[in-house]
Amino acid sequence: MVDAQDSKSCVRKGMTVRVRPGPFFLMPSFQTSLLKWYHLHKRDLPWRRNQDPYRILVSEIMLQQTQVQTVIPYYRRWLKTFPSFRSLAAAPLDQVLKQWEGLGYYSRARNLHKLAQQVVEKHKSRLPDNYASLIELPGIGRYSAGAILSIAFDKDYPVLDGNVIRVFSRYFGVEKDVTKPETRLALWSLAEKHLHKGHAGDYNQALMELGAMICVPKHPRCGVCPVRASCISRLRGWQDRLPLKKKAAPTPHYDIGAGVIWRGEEILISQRPLNGLLGGLWEFPGGKREPNEELTATVAREIKEELGIVVRVGDKCAQVPHAYSHFRITLHAFHCHYVSGKPQALGVKTWKWVRPEALKKYAFPAANQPIIQQLMNPN
Repeated sequence: MVDAQDSKSCVRKGMTVRVRPGPFFLMPSFQTSLLKWYHLHKRDLPWRRNQDPYRILVSEIMLQQTQVQTVIPYYRRWLKTFPSFRSLAAAPLDQVLKQWEGLGYYSRARNLHKLAQQVVEKHKSRLPDNYASLIELPGIGRYSAGAILSIAFDKDYPVLDGNVIRVFSRYFGVEKDVTKPETRLALWSLAEKHLHKGHAGDYNQALMELGAMICVPKHPRCGVCPVRASCISRLRGWQDRLPLKKKAAPTPHYDIGAGVIWRGEEILISQRPLNGLLGGLWEFPGGKREPNEELTATVAREIKEELGIVVRVGDKCAQVPHAYSHFRITLHAFHCHYVSGKPQALGVKTWKWVRPEALKKYAFPAANQPIIQQLMNPN
């Protein structure tokens, strides 16, 4: 952080971030320069073409931890299928998850579905335009509420996402671990203190756009930054050092055994519990390999524990590496033949026997997709 002897403080609930006085505060010239740059260079994104609260809400939820170019086709398909809160609220969860399939972080889809139902039931199909009501809705946190209120309703609320954290950390020279709660609170305090009131929607989008297009994580484009003149990190050469983050722990890896269970020409698929990882998605039953366990034994054991049936495990049909946000897996899939027992929902939400051509109707995790492709195109 900058030197303390000639600094001022921004304080929130006892948390302090010290920043240099004078040109290093976000003065009107910063805001003016940033907005001018934004109006000239902002990307033409589909959710920026109107202020419809539903469309802005959908875009904000989809953009959480997901790149813009990945989101755009999903956003367009989503609005064709679910053009309103009413249409989304009335849809079955399976259809919602199928529309979200491949976008990841599926709790976002489940929360968006529940949110739509609450908006229809409690708010007459209109998204609340006040913070207290908005923050109570499923999947809405402080950032989402601020983005929606400022962009859709022209309310003076700040935002603090990964892009804004990076911009503020570099501009103010914040030498604190931005993953720590106390640093986040201090950054929120800066966002509140320096909000461009009366223009919060465009200003917030400009900050996020600056982080996405100019103040990028590696090798920021300082030469074309509209606010470079008073950026501490540029002046001190700290651009590639900030923001500070604790070193990530080694990413764990797990071997997963799964069974493609055949009964004649049908395959048994199971739906994951709604309250866990990948909740509500369908999959080929299985689970995590135990220490020193043969993968074929893993498959037989997991299927017995989850569905209460006995299978004969045959040949391996696929081996799929896949990375999640905090761990990696290798999914080992085996052809299995149903032997005995009546399927029961012991460790799953429900189950179905389906023909291979029907698999495309269900939402599956990304790691299962190569298995489905192989079943659909065995040659």
